[in-house]
Amino acid sequence: MATGKVRPRRSKGPVVAVTGAASGAGRLLAARLAERAAHADEVGAGGRPPSGQRVRKVVAIDGHRGDVPGVTWRVVDIRDPLLSNRLSDVDVIVHADLEYSPELDPRERRTHNVRGAQTVVTAAAAARVRRVILVTSAMVYGAGPDNEVPLNEDAPLLAEANASIAGDFLEIEDLAASAPITHPGLEVTVVRPATLVGPGIDTVMTRHFEAPRLLSVKGSTPAWQFCHIEDLAAALEVVVVSDVTGPVAVTCEGWLGSDEVSEITGKRSFELPAAVTFGMAQRLHRLGMTPAPATDLHYVTYPWVVDAARLRAAGWKPAYDNATALRVLMDESAGRHAVVGRRVGGKEATMATAAGATVAAIGAAAAIRRARKRRR
Repeated sequence: MATGKVRPRRSKGPVVAVTGAASGAGRLLAARLAERAAHADEVGAGGRPPSGQRVRKVVAIDGHRGDVPGVTWRVVDIRDPLLSNRLSDVDVIVHADLEYSPELDPRERRTHNVRGAQTVVTAAAAARVRRVILVTSAMVYGAGPDNEVPLNEDAPLLAEANASIAGDFLEIEDLAASAPITHPGLEVTVVRPATLVGPGIDTVMTRHFEAPRLLSVKGSTPAWQFCHIEDLAAALEVVVVSDVTGPVAVTCEGWLGSDEVSEITGKRSFELPAAVTFGMAQRLHRLGMTPAPATDLHYVTYPWVVDAARLRAAGWKPAYDNATALRVLMDESAGRHAVVGRRVGGKEATMATAAGATVAAIGAAAAIRRARKRRR
């Protein structure tokens, strides 16, 4: 009988590419997949491989090289039409390279987000990539006073198709829906996280909690739900290795009401009529004084809670609950002040939250004007 070491079998798992791999959720996902690839040939109890599909290799794609070890780096702009040349060996690509910051010009943000997704899908089809996973947001369901709590993952997409970040996600969703028709044989899965929190996350939603007091609309019953980027990365790994098909929501379990949010944040709310709130916000946006359209305020005043049923069925559980995720958000935003999404000084922010619709609106406008003058 022959003796000696038995050579490990070569993994037959897919080659997985991750865009946006130098930072954020993309970086966390690339690291998780690289760890899985490093142990792809290990055998668990009873001669079975570790849970989920093996991963043969991880390709990290970004505009600059990151620090994730154990991956193959390919430095390229995701909007480059020649991206397909860098995907010849890829089986699955996860597109996580998105811009969220309210500071970015909306046209520049949309160009990055929508054209980036279009290029990734087209390049994947040209390179015969089997599957594309696109990260969007649960914002596509829209936020409204009549929304069910929670929403089913297959609920209709009722967000407004405008210049907001939700409008970006809607365009990506349209692309995902049409891609299998335009590119037969290409499988596309959309992943929709709730309000993202964690290191480096700066969005209209997180800036809501930088205000000295929290805006609410008379008669509304907000319900808050969060998703830590570590949980998003873990969820994307499950979607890849367990072939979870979408749409896939990623959220903490349950939700928080206004009283719970006030207790955790230590911030009181101030209430205004809906017509005043959205009307004044839209005027300030048209004047260029706030970065987001009034419809973005719907997401901080009305519920858009979703049920992560598909991930739960696949065995995924979030590491963070809503309360812990909100505390992470508060730690990350400590020392910063924002008014209707625009960062300002502490005194100006306090002025903007004075009681009364007129005072609040005038205070916001004055605060932003002064902040602009100081930056000149």
